[in-house]
Amino acid sequence: MTFVYPQILLLLTIPTLLLVWGVRRKAAGVAMPFDHREHPRRRALGAALRGLELLPAILLALGVVLLARPQTLRVPSQERVLTNIQICMDVSGSMNGDGRYEMAASAIEQFTRAREGDAIGFTLFGSYQIRWAPLTRDLDIIRRALPFADPSNQPPGMGGTSIGAALRFCRDNMMTEAEEGDKLIVLVSDGRSSDLGGGATDEIAALLIDSGIQLFHIHVGSGAVPSEVADIAEQTGGDAFVATDEAGLQRIFAHIDAMRPERFRPAASVPTDETAMFAIVGLVLLGTQTLASLVMRYTPW
Repeated sequence: MTFVYPQILLLLTIPTLLLVWGVRRKAAGVAMPFDHREHPRRRALGAALRGLELLPAILLALGVVLLARPQTLRVPSQERVLTNIQICMDVSGSMNGDGRYEMAASAIEQFTRAREGDAIGFTLFGSYQIRWAPLTRDLDIIRRALPFADPSNQPPGMGGTSIGAALRFCRDNMMTEAEEGDKLIVLVSDGRSSDLGGGATDEIAALLIDSGIQLFHIHVGSGAVPSEVADIAEQTGGDAFVATDEAGLQRIFAHIDAMRPERFRPAASVPTDETAMFAIVGLVLLGTQTLASLVMRYTPW
């Protein structure tokens, strides 16, 4: 136990001296006529009365301790390391085919339910990008945004698939919004990018690596994962997958969840006031002293 104001404890010398004086002193007493005859020795009663006389000094000592503000250092349970996740979803026209949008939306919803406690952002992209939701720990916002990601509801001009621009966009948002912790981008798309040629792949990979961001790519539908995106994911320490049905999508999201499980770190010790115990003891002693002053006290009659 430590004290915020330990210098105040020097005042304990006062109640200590009072206690010593109270124990060692002998009551002068008042001689009464009935004192000149034999009386039974009641040692227990005498000790009780002497103890009650010492209560004010003990209460003073408790008051000094409370003024010094006692504290203990408590180590709380380990705190969760936050994971910042940007979900980047392709809403180009091709995502309308074969129920791809519905499969992706359902899998993303389940993924967010598995990552409660993390911060997730939601970006839609086609020929350009829409940051629908910034990083937030209120993942219900992401789930409520999924119906608006339907490709059939997108504004004109979203028919292309510009993955490179989308990754740069998500990276910039991540660096602006992310708190301390892991950083992931989960890219969900069904097509090849129109802007990953001419060395853009290595440039984007280097940008993500420098930012400490891992890329996971889920290619929805038939066909192989575009080699450019797979290469970026591999360079950042992530991975790329192909999903042809909803069950496959959910397995992939579960795999990503297992690859980046919840991490915990030791929490710092937190000083906690320990005044309650002393206050309760003081109240009990004060109540005892008050009652004793009414029914148990030395009297000369």
